[in-house]
Amino acid sequence: MKPVDTLPPRPHLLDGTGTLFRKEVLRFWKVAFQTVGAPVLTAVLYLLIFGHALQDHVLVYGRVGYTAFLIPGLVMMSVLQNAFANTSSSLIQSKISGNLVFLLVSPLSHWAWFLAYVGASIVRGLAVGAGVLVVTVWFSPPGLVNGLWVLVFAVLGAALMGALGLIAGLWAEKFDQMAAFQNFLVMPMTMLAGVFYSVQSLPSVWLVISHFNPFFYMIDGFRHGFFGVSDVSPWISLAVVGGAFIAVSALTLRLLKSGYKLRN
Repeated sequence: MKPVDTLPPRPHLLDGTGTLFRKEVLRFWKVAFQTVGAPVLTAVLYLLIFGHALQDHVLVYGRVGYTAFLIPGLVMMSVLQNAFANTSSSLIQSKISGNLVFLLVSPLSHWAWFLAYVGASIVRGLAVGAGVLVVTVWFSPPGLVNGLWVLVFAVLGAALMGALGLIAGLWAEKFDQMAAFQNFLVMPMTMLAGVFYSVQSLPSVWLVISHFNPFFYMIDGFRHGFFGVSDVSPWISLAVVGGAFIAVSALTLRLLKSGYKLRN
């Protein structure tokens, strides 16, 4: 009796996702002193300088001390910046060192790339954010009114920035271009999103401009989970951040599927 020829199983859309995810997590975790410890120290320095200077002069929402107000902003800023840095730095380093070819010859789908890279960026963002919170909460505990809002905006914000980091990593061909993307887009939008102040204290023109900044909604919604009050409704913030995440993710998946600047 002749053996029946069998076809090899078709690769699944998400095959290899777990392996690539573990590789990306280990990549930053092996140098955790630099990738996690350094951002925590930076946030503590911000808190010491601004908290010491303004604690006795600023009261936010009519009842929240400035140091307590500042802590969630610093935590979320650290989450966003490090989630972006994880995906963008990984791709640009792989391009320059030439080891990206090993991923290109593997049967990884664009969905596997997206989930692995963005998933790892969420892990790094949350690790840094948790470190900042643990260290800074000693200065002035902000309280916790609704932990679910805190978790939702932390995860969604990190995922959005991870996807944006993928776009930056795909577009950039050298570190100078990556630095320009971060210094002229990510950093200004983060610093002008209400990390160090309530946008209600701004002049009317800048108040309107702030409401066009999606980073503002990430930080404001995250802060709502600690105090139960915020500059806008957390549901509005959730809608804006969720919409931005869908739009950025769709663009990222399109670029990955087309092999944009990957197969040159």
